[in-house]
Amino acid sequence: MNRLLVSNGLILDPVTQSVKTSNVYIADGNIIAIDHEPVGFEADLSIDATGLIISPGLVDLSARLREPGLEFKADIHSEVTAAASAGITTLCCPPDTDPVIDEPAVVELIHRKAVNASHTKVVTLGALTRGLEGNLLSEMATLKAAGCVGVSNSRRPVANTLILRRAYSYAANFGITVFIEPDEHWLSTGGCAHDGKVATRLGLQGIPVSAETVAISRALELILETGARAHFGRLSSAHGVELIRRAKEQGMTITADVSAHQLFLSEMDINSFNSMCHVLPPLRSQRDMEALREALKDGVIDAICSDHQPHEPDAKQAPFASTQAGISSLETLLPLTLRLVHEQVVPTYTALSLVSTQPAAILGIDAGVLATNRPADICIYDPEQDWQLDTSTMLSRGKNTPFEGWNFQGKVRHTIIDGRLVYTA
Repeated sequence: MNRLLVSNGLILDPVTQSVKTSNVYIADGNIIAIDHEPVGFEADLSIDATGLIISPGLVDLSARLREPGLEFKADIHSEVTAAASAGITTLCCPPDTDPVIDEPAVVELIHRKAVNASHTKVVTLGALTRGLEGNLLSEMATLKAAGCVGVSNSRRPVANTLILRRAYSYAANFGITVFIEPDEHWLSTGGCAHDGKVATRLGLQGIPVSAETVAISRALELILETGARAHFGRLSSAHGVELIRRAKEQGMTITADVSAHQLFLSEMDINSFNSMCHVLPPLRSQRDMEALREALKDGVIDAICSDHQPHEPDAKQAPFASTQAGISSLETLLPLTLRLVHEQVVPTYTALSLVSTQPAAILGIDAGVLATNRPADICIYDPEQDWQLDTSTMLSRGKNTPFEGWNFQGKVRHTIIDGRLVYTA
């Protein structure tokens, strides 16, 4: 099937901030026209999008697919299928798989399995250091040539600052973006909750905000020295946001993202030892959550990601501190983002840009745009449909979410990737 017509939909383009009811004509994987029907166009398949919004497909900056290495939790096929059902057309996989993404063979394995799954596209980050052990630099140029869109050490420590400086310099020389999950290992190790009154009352070991801000400060100094292009992922604190704000005001070319759950949950949500709210970085104070929302409004934070981490049921069935951190969150990325619109945090254009256009720009990929001669990666959703999250109907193998039973407005009806209809509700 080479030709697809999406008709009568409300096209919402976050780039031009325009909205209009029109048709989208697709052929051979690309958008070939919007509005006017190309001469001789005959659709093999037509989708009536009356009453629906047509937007760029979502681009998720951080999704752990558990393959290779942790297939008992989930695998690439299950998670890209879930992503397609959520309107996500591109996923970025961090390098902390097993084996680590520090050689081309692992990159090729993941890409091949994603292609075979025939749903959402998957791009990868390569390891900043070999084995993510923080001792020797990885072959970054080779990883870039193999298809990695950047490098990261995930949340693994690089204790030696000289090694970290050399890594940033190496990345800068080859034009490779460094993706940073700011965490000062010695301040966070052993902790499982925000270092505040709630953790103290519950007897949980806290992780101070300084675990994030010390890491950000060290990274900023090295970025300033080396000229590395950097992205800070999963900010969680008001102070962390302020450090990024100041750096941007000083002209540093850095970007940042936040996990969707950090915009709706705080330390108060772990009050009953709810292990579904055990995440890293931890859920922080109400003030921190509000600062993250403000940072979306003024552009200090450039993107929202799912930080998807599916787990098997046993991983969350233990005392809070002994459970594994993370949320299965592909299927709540768009609903939570749209909830920000309903709560008047950001307008619809901005919300969609935060999960499509801007993440694509951060990754340096051709995605997140609705325009002629661009890939036909499209999310079509019903903005008025009310629904409730039921874990039994989630397509991800991970059912670990604190949002079960939440009511949402806005439901994906169709997902198109490279001109192929891969999901229909």
